[in-house]
Amino acid sequence: MKGFGFELEKKDSSARLGRVTTPHGTFKTPVFMPVGTKASVKGMTPSELKSIGVEVILANTYHLYLRPGHELVRDLGGLHGFMGWDGPVLTDSGGFQVFSLCKLRKITEEGVQFSSHIDGTRYTLTPESAVAIQEALGADIIMPLDECTPYPADREYTIESMNLTHRWARRCKESKVPNGQALFGIVQGGMYPDLREESARALVDIGFDGYSIGGLSVGEEKGLMKEMALSALQHLPSDKPRYLMGVGTPEDLVFGVGAGIDMFDCVMPTRTPNGTLTGGENWL
Repeated sequence: MKGFGFELEKKDSSARLGRVTTPHGTFKTPVFMPVGTKASVKGMTPSELKSIGVEVILANTYHLYLRPGHELVRDLGGLHGFMGWDGPVLTDSGGFQVFSLCKLRKITEEGVQFSSHIDGTRYTLTPESAVAIQEALGADIIMPLDECTPYPADREYTIESMNLTHRWARRCKESKVPNGQALFGIVQGGMYPDLREESARALVDIGFDGYSIGGLSVGEEKGLMKEMALSALQHLPSDKPRYLMGVGTPEDLVFGVGAGIDMFDCVMPTRTPNGTLTGGENWL
């Protein structure tokens, strides 16, 4: 079984062409990943996805953890067997969905305690359990638990939130088993350029297979989103894939590709009938 790798094939200014290798095949970058929240892209079968050139899809840890449960998915062959998709799969950690549950969750050093939006059952998600759940799901690329800093947030809170994300990131890396799955770091730092730089540098020091830029498209205006992405991007290594999380309108893709971002995802194509996003929506 192949492991994980990234090959940078060509550059034009900051824009890049590359290829990511995973245990379930390769995909070319830059790439937009359709979101299959509950292990199914809305309105599309796996064969239909392949027919339009989709090479990698995203599934959501939060939803699969609550229902049907990661252990059942594991027993049914992991996400690939469960959803009938034999290509690469990326899972998020569930951190953003828990962020959306601001009235139903409590954040501590240990992790996040939250109530299910389905039936109110209480759960605790830690960095270690977030990794273990994604290992059971069998995704090719997994994400560490992070705190998605709300917008707006003052500088003091943002620093505390960012540092917590860094400590969680280290715990995630230390708990991961060597099974061929890639683990990406997630840059936070709110809407402060210097904190975005600090977060990027801290995660590179820890060392990950790729790097994600999180905590954007949470209600801020487009110019600020672009500034924060660029603040992080310039401090991420060129030999690792770069993923701008939850950002994917057509104009955002043009900006991101030109800036040197390799991977994107957004629920807009399958969730927003009129094709517009206003920011700050609850994407549960």
